[in-house]
Amino acid sequence: MTQMSQTFRAASIAFAILLVSSAAWGQKSRPAGQPLPSGPADVENRVDSLLRLMTIEEKLGQLNQLSSVWDTVLHRSNASASGMQMLREGRVGSFLNIVGSEATASLQRIAVNETRLKIPLLFGLDVIHGYRTIYPIPLGEAASWDPELAEETARMAAGEAAAAGIHWTFAPMVDIARDPRWGRIAEGSGEDPFLGSAFAAARVRGFQGHLLDSKSLLLATAKHFAAYGGPEGGRDYNTVDMSERTLREMYLPPYRAAVRAGVGTLMSSFNEIGGVPSSASRHLLTDILRKEWQFDGFVVSDWNSVGEVETHGIASDRTSAGILGLTAGVDMDMMSLIYVDELRSALKDGRLKMAVVDEAVRRVLRIKFRMGLFEDPFRGASTVRERAVMMTQEHRALARRAASESFVLLKNENGVLPLTESTRSILVVGPLAESKDDPLGTWSARGEAADVVSIIEGLRRGAPSKTKVTYVRGCGVDDTVRSGIAEAARVAAAADVVIAVLGEARSMSGEAASRSEIGLPGVQEELLRALVATGKKTVVLLMNGRPLVIPWTAEHASAILELWHPGVEAGHAAADVVFGRINPSGKLPATFPRSVGQVPLYYNHKISGRPASEANSFTSKYLDVAWTPQFPFGFGLSYTSFAYSELTLSATVMRWSDSLVVGVKVRNTGKRRGEEVVQLYVRDHVGSVTRPVRELKGFRKIALDPGESKRVTFNIGRDDLAFWNGLMEHTAEPGQFSVYVGTNSHAELSAEFQLEE
Repeated sequence: MTQMSQTFRAASIAFAILLVSSAAWGQKSRPAGQPLPSGPADVENRVDSLLRLMTIEEKLGQLNQLSSVWDTVLHRSNASASGMQMLREGRVGSFLNIVGSEATASLQRIAVNETRLKIPLLFGLDVIHGYRTIYPIPLGEAASWDPELAEETARMAAGEAAAAGIHWTFAPMVDIARDPRWGRIAEGSGEDPFLGSAFAAARVRGFQGHLLDSKSLLLATAKHFAAYGGPEGGRDYNTVDMSERTLREMYLPPYRAAVRAGVGTLMSSFNEIGGVPSSASRHLLTDILRKEWQFDGFVVSDWNSVGEVETHGIASDRTSAGILGLTAGVDMDMMSLIYVDELRSALKDGRLKMAVVDEAVRRVLRIKFRMGLFEDPFRGASTVRERAVMMTQEHRALARRAASESFVLLKNENGVLPLTESTRSILVVGPLAESKDDPLGTWSARGEAADVVSIIEGLRRGAPSKTKVTYVRGCGVDDTVRSGIAEAARVAAAADVVIAVLGEARSMSGEAASRSEIGLPGVQEELLRALVATGKKTVVLLMNGRPLVIPWTAEHASAILELWHPGVEAGHAAADVVFGRINPSGKLPATFPRSVGQVPLYYNHKISGRPASEANSFTSKYLDVAWTPQFPFGFGLSYTSFAYSELTLSATVMRWSDSLVVGVKVRNTGKRRGEEVVQLYVRDHVGSVTRPVRELKGFRKIALDPGESKRVTFNIGRDDLAFWNGLMEHTAEPGQFSVYVGTNSHAELSAEFQLEE
């Protein structure tokens, strides 16, 4: 090529880049602040124009995501030297785990100033339940049964993270989890697809909103696609094996809800389903996600999950694993480096088609354009903005409200709670009472223990002025040291009430934190037995990231309040509920079993040919434990009481094209104002395939004053009754149905109707 030709080509590329980055086709210069056109056609034109300029290395680079390295001296993250070099060569499309406006801006400046095509980076982080202000873990937040609250906390978290230069969160996790041994149950919304779908959509709206170019929101990711929450034995990363029907009815609905809510990305999961790793499953990533659901964002792998396709045993080497992953539909490779290092050779020898690469690059660029990164690569992030939005009083107030709404009152014998001014002395016992780290829970992003109000701090501040609050540790979380138990019992004998703060350390749930035994760890139950033996009223505050097996506690404690891992306002929220300023309203999003041997135990099970019966030994039950749960899905008490009556249906026959209105009267029969989650369940009695004993199809959270009544209504349409039939068609079938309305999944108030074509 002559020098003149080289000069002309360089000038052509520079001009084309200018057009791509400014969207200047046919446009006059625009006034400052006027938004650029961002319609679908405009974005696609810009993507196609940029794609034509890219080399193979630059294309593969857009599909490559690298993580940071942590500087233990300066306590900050940044790219490695090799990562910086790859960035300058145009071989990185995204970084994760690089936080702070200064750190992200320094790398973004390299991308937009020093690379050939000046394509901006995406910065991602696991902003799961808060960035700096940490809210309750998602499982706890789901216990509020208030999707609007989850939307609000996600929006607040997005605002903090965006100010710190983050563009993209790897949340919400929408995996259905029926096995509490699995540690990552803490990150989702529990066992039910209807409840899970409501929270999946709410969190997408909160993190991402409807406009991807908002500088105060984040690109959201629904993960882990698919069925990551169903591993054998509850062991993280393990095999998932289920029928296509179970997959579609129980595990896929929350992902579908996220896609309908407009989620920009999905993350492929570590697990296999039926012999095919998810990160190599064209059936999942192309046939279902893109063809059936019309998803037009991009898919990012989980950490090295493309590389692990080889470990699963369906690829002979890294290159083959990369080909399988990319052709299946994984567009961006997180941290295996296979796409950027291995796939050029596969393109050269024809094992991989350039059209497959181009389509993946197109999806990534499409999101970057939609986010407005080419117009403002820094999205207004700055140290000034960081300081202004981080841990504000508004955010802390929301964290306090979210925590108190997530608490579930599991037991309250003789109304021991709330504690009143007549309680003159309280002994607080337990290893988690003084912890400022454990309330943060798993995946706490940039949360700091110094920001946390511990349980003992909150109880001391919130107690009546004449109530003395004493603290004795008693034992550790997970050790066998018993030396403090006798001292705790001795001090308890002189107190009016004992509050035992027990449960799991934050490290005991989350990723790689599966447990074979899910009772109270260490000698905590021994401590509790010693406290109960004193004869004092004993209130247990549970802090944990999963349902626990606590049969002795359930029988002998005076009261049990489930706190989950409640976030930075743990102590204040606990005091609000313990001392009655807040009436607890949480309901369980997952079943609490009586024994780990019952697991998996979930409310929407099949009836079987021999349903459990006390009268017949040859039915489906155990010899040594009841088949029923300790606390069922949807369960939660209040400081007041509610009565349900006058269940009505708008018709006893529902036509194919009609809907049915279900009404029920709910009355506050107690002496305090309270909130109740009214729950609607449906049972299909006869189908072409077996149906669950009941399924959640609606819920409403209402507030009632003492003596007040409200009539709550639900609409049931044909789609609410649909399932995957014997021919794997999603449809409803004519027949008899029952509806159940009440305070949990064991609701007894019922009525029947017929569905007719």
